[in-house]
Amino acid sequence: MNGQSMRSADQALANLQHLLPDLEALYTDVHAHPELSMQETRTAGLAADQLRAAGYEVATGIGKTGVVGLLRNGPGPTVMLRADMDALPVGEMTGLPYASKGKATDRDAKAVPVMHACGHDMHVAWLAGASRLLAQARQAWSGTLLAVFQPAEETAEGARAMIDDGLFKRFPKPDVVLGQHVMVASAGDIGGRTGTITSAADSLQIRLFGRGAHGSMPQASIDPVVMAASTVMRLQTIVSRELSPNEAAVVTIGSLQAGTKENVIPDEAVIKLNVRTYDAAVRKRVLAAIERIVNAESAASGAPRPPEITALDSYPLGVNDADAGQRVANAFRRYFAADRVRQTGPTAAGEDFGPVGGAWHAPTVFWFVGGTDPGVYAQAKAAGEINKIPSNHSPFFAPVLHPTLETGVQTMVVGALAWLSKEDAAMPAGGTAAGS
Repeated sequence: MNGQSMRSADQALANLQHLLPDLEALYTDVHAHPELSMQETRTAGLAADQLRAAGYEVATGIGKTGVVGLLRNGPGPTVMLRADMDALPVGEMTGLPYASKGKATDRDAKAVPVMHACGHDMHVAWLAGASRLLAQARQAWSGTLLAVFQPAEETAEGARAMIDDGLFKRFPKPDVVLGQHVMVASAGDIGGRTGTITSAADSLQIRLFGRGAHGSMPQASIDPVVMAASTVMRLQTIVSRELSPNEAAVVTIGSLQAGTKENVIPDEAVIKLNVRTYDAAVRKRVLAAIERIVNAESAASGAPRPPEITALDSYPLGVNDADAGQRVANAFRRYFAADRVRQTGPTAAGEDFGPVGGAWHAPTVFWFVGGTDPGVYAQAKAAGEINKIPSNHSPFFAPVLHPTLETGVQTMVVGALAWLSKEDAAMPAGGTAAGS
């Protein structure tokens, strides 16, 4: 970010303090009314209203509930800013005055509690704020802005649904795709890196088949509970015994279900697991090992039929473009205090953000904004207890409103203006700002 970019950012962000009460109201409203993946109709309506009020061309219902705002502002690059909108089937326990109390019906027709336990409500407020501020400061930049509110990140289907519904045909191709996520870190801090930023994530369901019997006559059974227990224990050896200490992966068994009564040996057991990897070759080996172990344990138990292994969802590896990532990092370091911008390692979180840029053949950059009260974070860090801070997907997850809200708006604006400020708009999409 050069001097022109700094001036553009200052102009665009001049009204941020005035806008904060509206953004806080939007955030608390969305937090109190969360919606499950592909059910984000109310949230999408709020996002569309924000964009229309700011003067954007607005398209709704893309990929079922996705919203796109288009703002043309003269010649120059096209920048896409993305926020996800969906919540999780989690019962909120934060005690906040605006805590969610609602329930929804999930895709299995079950009534479940719903909560914004991953911060997507904050993401909606960030993009709404950045979109409004950039629209108000059109004299400070030149180019085209795409504001994309995406559904169903939590089920890894929202980005693909928008693409399949004509996202690439209906809107101009961006020169860069930018996104961000609130995470456990001191509020106001910004973290990112070039290269791998988020892990690949694969979720699987495994059905193991046995033969049911009375609990007093185990000899008449092929016990799927024992089969499942042996499978779970063996799966834990993939990381510890099949990967090098220099390779990283996580294999988590999140669900094991079998039977309904203590004296009845059931016919089958169901395991649900999640895999995180940072390398394509490692991912391939881990998934192959899971299949090998599941089939071998089933055969060793004398199962009457082979197990069923079903993919539930899959997130690709998230990789930040080297040139574009450096350009964003330079812009952040010039705008924010140096100690607020940190280089992080890859996170085990999965994201479906990457395919948008990949399918569009545009560079992508994704970064993190801290959402933890700075005092709480500093105290936990000093005590070596950061892992005790409620993290994303916890029923206690609650980003502190300030400075999280304003920081996320600032980073989106500054990131966009690394391309759109009038001097930077003339540069190649992957270039580094002059003087950086």
